[in-house]
Amino acid sequence: MRGGAAGEASSGKVVRRRLNRGGDRQANAALWRIALVRMRSDPRTRTYVERRVVEGRSKPEIIRMLKRYIAREVYRHLPRG
Repeated sequence: MRGGAAGEASSGKVVRRRLNRGGDRQANAALWRIALVRMRSDPRTRTYVERRVVEGRSKPEIIRMLKRYIAREVYRHLPRG
């Protein structure tokens, strides 16, 4: 799943990662949707989001990080062949 892959997007002293827009757009949309649903309903994710907000992370940064974790979870369940 390359839809959630991050690439360099730094400027000056600010170091950031940006999603790879050339990846699988359907996978990226699915990861985004899962992240938003979890942010609203999953207690573990809500705790995670609150912790990241206290660290000073923005909502898009938090969603990007959640998508990365979700992609790892989903990858484990994909059939090997």
